[in-house]
Amino acid sequence: MRFYFIKTPRILKQILSRYTWCFGSDKKEIYLTFDDGPVPEVTEFVLDQLKKYNAKATFFCIGDNIKKHSSIFCQIINEGHSVGNHTFNHLNGWKTNNDSYIENIELCESIISNKSEISSNLNLSKLFRPPYGKLKKSQSKQLIKKGYKIIMWDVLSADFDTSITKEKCLKNVLENTKNRSIIVFHDSIKASEKLYYILPKVLEEFTKKGYTFKAIS
Repeated sequence: MRFYFIKTPRILKQILSRYTWCFGSDKKEIYLTFDDGPVPEVTEFVLDQLKKYNAKATFFCIGDNIKKHSSIFCQIINEGHSVGNHTFNHLNGWKTNNDSYIENIELCESIISNKSEISSNLNLSKLFRPPYGKLKKSQSKQLIKKGYKIIMWDVLSADFDTSITKEKCLKNVLENTKNRSIIVFHDSIKASEKLYYILPKVLEEFTKKGYTFKAIS
């Protein structure tokens, strides 16, 4: 059985304090994030749902998927969302030597940067989220030195977990999200069944409670 935290423990945030886990605003704001796209239909569904609630989000994209589906990537940035780097090939930092890992991230970043020629709406902040949340300290040091902001999360929806129900996935988000939380979803084929169920409900529920949905900058 795979182990992971739904709500990131405070002690972990303190130990890895150079990473961004949540934000310190007094406003009723939530930060939705989507990993592993862009993917046809799935990412487009997410964009449609966000538009209904005038919600902004952050998409941590895989470089290879940007190359394959560049029109969807451009749609993300043209609709005012933020984009971040999720490596070119969804690499596990713990299992990858530093040179190869950094090179893979920089390849993805070059693809993201090139899109600035297509859209003036592109957020040029260098946001990075490690796939699986797995990153060596030596790798993080190099990335921070290169100007990357390492964005982690406060709440994990677990939409990637095939062993849990979509109802459990929704409960994960509704019961653990607070003001300034960063929530992780996945706009991937694997997570799509749960995402189609939970995202509209999350947007509706927190909108009713007076929250707004912000992109990370």
